[in-house]
Amino acid sequence: MKTALPFEFIVNKELNTVQVTKEFAANLDQVWEAFTNPEILDQWWAPKPWRAKTKSLEFKIGGRRLYAMCGPEGEEHWALADFTAVKPKTNFKYLDAFCDSMGNLTDELPRSEWNIDFIDKGKSTLVSITIQHKTLSDLEKIIQLGFKEGFAIAINGLEEIFSAV
Repeated sequence: MKTALPFEFIVNKELNTVQVTKEFAANLDQVWEAFTNPEILDQWWAPKPWRAKTKSLEFKIGGRRLYAMCGPEGEEHWALADFTAVKPKTNFKYLDAFCDSMGNLTDELPRSEWNIDFIDKGKSTLVSITIQHKTLSDLEKIIQLGFKEGFAIAINGLEEIFSAV
């Protein structure tokens, strides 16, 4: 039986951030691919029983990912990632927002800035995610909606993919 590698989720209300750190028992190439390939992303990005459905992805600075979180009752919540930085197999950054199915931003929830670092540890890869919110109120909205629980389920889904390899 494989032992789950550490997962940390830290909320910093002074800085309006969420810091997520997760080590995966997979090499850097596999982990990078899981975060940047829509076919793999759609397998784990949404917390089960929800699933993700990527409509489009242009993974480059100035590009974007338009995707939906699809619920078991047919619900769809659309989101957009506007990529602001890409350093292959090292880091990427994006602005996250809710939108409609055409990518038009909504004011349903505030935008956040995501910074994702990938650290090669040989037989494993450490992923460090910092999510910056503009205000404490924005951060608290996301936490109240169950972001911690949902993201933990999604991350565990990715860990399951790697353990099946």
